[in-house]
Amino acid sequence: MALYLLGLGLPKAIYAGTTSLFFTAGNLVKVVPWLWVAQPSVDTWVLMGLALPVIPFGVWLGWRLHERLDQVQLYRLCYMLLCVTALKLLWDGVTGYLG
Repeated sequence: MALYLLGLGLPKAIYAGTTSLFFTAGNLVKVVPWLWVAQPSVDTWVLMGLALPVIPFGVWLGWRLHERLDQVQLYRLCYMLLCVTALKLLWDGVTGYLG
């Protein structure tokens, strides 16, 4: 998804908004089935509750980063993070296959 949208060269606000809405909608669709199948333990509920207060800070920090970076810098950062993610997935695949 990110690679496709980056390739379109959208303005950074449209890119960020589209990505945010796509993943928000996807996660909301998964909430009920996940809770039904996984049946979280008390520890998991506590961890989720502890993480909730950090969400507004993460949103604020993302907004500040979005304001500070121009489109070229933002796209470079996104491509770099995609490369790091790809390398991690390749590493996991190779070591899981060999191990």
